[in-house]
Amino acid sequence: MLAPGVFDQDDDGVVLLLRDTVDDGDEATAAAVKSAANVCPAAAIRLSAQLSANQKA
Repeated sequence: MLAPGVFDQDDDGVVLLLRDTVDDGDEATAAAVKSAANVCPAAAIRLSAQLSANQKA
């Protein structure tokens, strides 16, 4: 699992989403999530950019 703080997998191999956002400045997790999306064999991971409160101001 490339981003274990974001994704998990149950005993049947089904991937579970643990959280749906990455904290601002957490570049390591953001990179891991991007890698996971790129290698997902089912192409089931879709990423979107959302502006944080700091970025909106």
